[in-house]
Amino acid sequence: MKGSDPAIAGKRPRSYLHRILKAIAALVLLAVSGIALLLVSLWLEHRTAIALPVPTGHFAVGRTTYEWVNNLRADELAPSAGAKREVLVWVWYPAAAAPSAKAADYTPAPWRIALERTSGVLMSRFLTRDPAVVQAHSSDNPQISREQASYPIVIMRAGGGALTTDFTTLAEDLASHGYVVAGFDAPYRTFVVVFKDGRVVQRRREDDPEDLPAAEQERLINKLLPMWTSDTQFVVDELEHLNAADPSGRFTGRLDMQRLGMFGHSFGGATALQFCHDDSRCKAGIDIDGAPQGSVVKEGVTQPFLFLLSDHGDASEDEARVIYADINSIYSRLPNRRSLLMIQRTNHFSFSDQILLKSHFVVGLLQLIQGGLDARRGLAITTAYVHTFFDVYLKQAPARGWDDLRTAYPEVRDVQR
Repeated sequence: MKGSDPAIAGKRPRSYLHRILKAIAALVLLAVSGIALLLVSLWLEHRTAIALPVPTGHFAVGRTTYEWVNNLRADELAPSAGAKREVLVWVWYPAAAAPSAKAADYTPAPWRIALERTSGVLMSRFLTRDPAVVQAHSSDNPQISREQASYPIVIMRAGGGALTTDFTTLAEDLASHGYVVAGFDAPYRTFVVVFKDGRVVQRRREDDPEDLPAAEQERLINKLLPMWTSDTQFVVDELEHLNAADPSGRFTGRLDMQRLGMFGHSFGGATALQFCHDDSRCKAGIDIDGAPQGSVVKEGVTQPFLFLLSDHGDASEDEARVIYADINSIYSRLPNRRSLLMIQRTNHFSFSDQILLKSHFVVGLLQLIQGGLDARRGLAITTAYVHTFFDVYLKQAPARGWDDLRTAYPEVRDVQR
């Protein structure tokens, strides 16, 4: 038997280890290269211009803002005792056509700076489109259209900490169909609010229900809902004052306060339900994918109401069953002027501009997990149902327009539970 060569035998372990280290190094290099390539792709997408869906009505759209202070109510969430409630109100409206009118920024520059500082580098620069390159379809502070003597009002409320401008697509489309749309952000409730005097107010973590365990979450929601509802009532009060005597003259006598509706998304939808329960000035409402809260669950509403839900699949989980039971508690006692609809293959975020503005990598993953309907198709369905519902119940438009939607959008189905 030949003996092994000691020199060769000594090299084999070192050679094997060397190959392993080279393979690991190659994998690390590949992973780093992949991450670098992904970040470059996200950054390029972040800087690429994008246009929101074009409004489907015939009116040009204007946008203006107001800051209103409710001197009769203290802000329970403010860190300083005695601070008064404030709201920053965004108003979209049918505008007099003016080719030279200045386009409104999707997100004004001070808000962009504040969002970048508060959202973090990854979210603001890589996972979300730069708001500076988002093209909306509103002009800045034009005169209101003279085509009609006055226009019905719709209050819009975003959900959770979302910004009002996250729902620009819905607001612009409604305004293009002849509505004045007033959405508002509130300090310590909206994720961040930027005032004209330079103040930046960010919501505290302890005021975000999603960051809390179930028992604390319920307690905070019960505290927040009356605040959101009373903020809505205050905004309607101020719109009445604006209609009586707008200092600029723009809206004096132009707001039809007898034809007022409200819609909201998520917790904003719950607010729409409770507001319409509490305030007879509400003539019709829409809850977009919001879990009902408050006394409206047991007492219901009498106004025409639309529930527009995303595709939650099999509602077998305990939380889902409770939500559907609460919706049915309200829906089953509504008069015939009601609808409970679900858009198939959508998710909870399919109703806001963020479905277009978040990175398509993120949206693609979300759609893979929760629903796969094209983002623009989902927004088109939502805008059509929202403006048609209000056309029927605030403008007394023929109901056949509502029926036509079923043919145009087969993705929408009636939900009976």
